[in-house]
Amino acid sequence: MNSPHSLVSDDYTGHVDPGTAARRTLPAATIIKASVGPMDNNAYLITCSATGKTLLIDAANDADRLIELIDTYAPEVSLIVTTHQHLDHWQALQAVAEATGAPTAAHALDAEPLPVTPYRILSDGDTIDIGELTFDVIHLQGHTEGSVALALRGGGDGAGDVTHLFTGDCLFPGGVGKTWKDGDFERLLGDVATKLFDRYPDSTVVHPGHGDDTTLGAERPHLAEWRARGW
Repeated sequence: MNSPHSLVSDDYTGHVDPGTAARRTLPAATIIKASVGPMDNNAYLITCSATGKTLLIDAANDADRLIELIDTYAPEVSLIVTTHQHLDHWQALQAVAEATGAPTAAHALDAEPLPVTPYRILSDGDTIDIGELTFDVIHLQGHTEGSVALALRGGGDGAGDVTHLFTGDCLFPGGVGKTWKDGDFERLLGDVATKLFDRYPDSTVVHPGHGDDTTLGAERPHLAEWRARGW
């Protein structure tokens, strides 16, 4: 296995190649984005700069690699959040939870399929405190019934207090997540519009469950186009 030192780049662009990771340094936090598994899932380690405490979002795959990254860069994992129940987002959850001793969290509607019973059940409007960082929990329905996004408040980016949204499979560059049943696309787009685009400014950075980062400002002009095309 390669050393994680060779896998984590400090040249953060919002893109990571499969099997690599990059670190973004903010005044109050660092964000390590790692691409794991055959579906190019993003796992995020968000560490409070003041305390060293870390939130892991989606222990998706490649447990040994995630554990090595944690041991090297983020040894104080305070909580592991699973954004939703789909298999590709939790295949490393049990191993990482056992290795770190960290409690886990998910929304009640997506908790049952998970290999670890969540220690904490998340609800819309909850807050998660990790050291001096605060994350808002946002329940978004349509991709799954219990999907959650997390909004990091107070991370800062050197140019104002920019919010960082971790959206799972609910919002990507170019559209919302996949839906399957009649009415689910409308529900998902409605939640994304009212709970994300109506609430947060264009500067907000979107960190999705797969692929590259974007901003709400880059995606906002396309909301009507998404609604018209129906996906």
